[in-house]
Amino acid sequence: MFIEVVKADYIEGYKLLLMFNNGERRIVDLSNSLKGSVFTPLKDIDYFKRFSIKFNTVEWENGADFAPEYLYEIGTAA
Repeated sequence: MFIEVVKADYIEGYKLLLMFNNGERRIVDLSNSLKGSVFTPLKDIDYFKRFSIKFNTVEWENGADFAPEYLYEIGTAA
């Protein structure tokens, strides 16, 4: 089974509560993952909060995203 993000909610800071297609919910802290120029706008919390689910993962307005497998791997059980 391919891991997919099916729902995402903002928690605080750079943390998201994600639900995956296997039914698991994980808290993902992206504070250490915002490296590289595509992620620079996400360091602004107001911008970070404006994400959507697109192509089975979390994506921001500028096209920045993370592989759902990566998000699953770094997440902690919620």
